[in-house]
Amino acid sequence: MSEDAAARDNGSVDRFQIISTRDLEKVYFTAQGIVRALGPVSISLPAGETLGIVGPSGCGKSTFLRVVAGLDTATRGKVEVAGKPVTAPLTDVGIVFQRDLLLDWRSVIDNVMLPSELRKTDRKATLQRAYELLEELGVADFAERNPWELSGGMRQRVSIARALLLRPSMLLLDEPFSALDALTRDQMNVILQRLQMHERVTTLFITHSIPEAVFLSDRVIVMSNRPGQVLDDIKVDLPKPRTLSIREEPAFTEITRRIREHFERAGVLVG
Repeated sequence: MSEDAAARDNGSVDRFQIISTRDLEKVYFTAQGIVRALGPVSISLPAGETLGIVGPSGCGKSTFLRVVAGLDTATRGKVEVAGKPVTAPLTDVGIVFQRDLLLDWRSVIDNVMLPSELRKTDRKATLQRAYELLEELGVADFAERNPWELSGGMRQRVSIARALLLRPSMLLLDEPFSALDALTRDQMNVILQRLQMHERVTTLFITHSIPEAVFLSDRVIVMSNRPGQVLDDIKVDLPKPRTLSIREEPAFTEITRRIREHFERAGVLVG
């Protein structure tokens, strides 16, 4: 067995395979009764593709991401990566949440290096990559600072660097820019797109922003109110790299209009 093949055993993701879910459902049993949070959902994600998911609050978007990552279990249905059922947390995956989850008592570079410490990888080679990622994300000058000295946008850049450090085959992002101001968010969209193209990492991106989903994604899944189901699966056939000005083009606005119409019919958007 080759080194690469061996590395993909035990929960790692083959970047040449497909992530797929079939009739996936999640039900919570609470003291107040049964909560049907998600599904059934059947989605296929080819390796190397960026899939954006938009939907109303509480429709199960984050639950779906957690189940795909192996951080939660489905009540019914299947989720497979590289043709194998996901039965435990995936090891070859980077995750970025809405909160950056940086450790304020560690320097920026030490935060980025945390996955290397936990996985006990070669420090010298990994440290070089950590600095390269910080450079690409525009925060290399702050490598020795502590996170509490950084703005929200800069903290999320560090969080993304940490998620990409060990070259994961899949990147999962759960509303990573929702707390940022509009200008910083636009900047992060451009930076993330550049990284996606450079790293060629399969990406699942959860967001409430319709323009953000269209700008970053190769496809956009539109989900219904809870329990979240797929209302539409839209191919974003726009060339990359994309600049922010693409949001003014007819093809872009047509896709955003199509998504908004789903939410208007569901009563999520009015007007």
